[in-house]
Amino acid sequence: MDIKKILLSAATVTGMLTAGTVAANADTVTVKAGDTVSELASEYNTTIDAIKQQNSLQDANVIVVGQTLNIGGTSTGSTANTATATTTSTSTSSSTPAASSNTTTSTPAVSSSNTTTVASSSTTTTATTTTSSSSSAEDAARAWIAARESGGSYTAQNGQYYGKYQLSISYLNGDYSAANQELVANNYVISRYGSWQNAVKHWQTNGWY
Repeated sequence: MDIKKILLSAATVTGMLTAGTVAANADTVTVKAGDTVSELASEYNTTIDAIKQQNSLQDANVIVVGQTLNIGGTSTGSTANTATATTTSTSTSSSTPAASSNTTTSTPAVSSSNTTTVASSSTTTTATTTTSSSSSAEDAARAWIAARESGGSYTAQNGQYYGKYQLSISYLNGDYSAANQELVANNYVISRYGSWQNAVKHWQTNGWY
């Protein structure tokens, strides 16, 4: 009998047995949070391309929690090696096994729920809006008092009272600069009334603050 026919028959039987082993060792895996295709390929001794083809994945970087994947077992590599060895021995054809690569960076599976993120974003937006509104109201109250005390002039003086907010000269400690007037006035109002808005209410009732 022709030795080449014997070798070809042996190769066919080997290929059938190997294919049977692949089917027997196939695993069904449910994707968990943090899983990636590259990690699953490494764990089950297969390749990213093999998992992608078995599950018809459009993008090997995109898998979701709860998704079921069919993953071939450890025989995947053996099948390729057996086919290569048989082909080389019989010299009937020249074929190169498909190169496998596990260098693809996979994105970990994540939960599809964005409820927490949305809520957090909404809370941040609300807090920012509230802070901005409060700041604007304080600025308006501050300007209101300055307009009534001095018309907004940093050099206005009435006896012992000086500057934009008509502060007692003793409060300024000899520093009549605009920056110091603003600082001293703010400290005075916050310590006495808690806010410029409260200072306005007091001024409206008593004619001074």
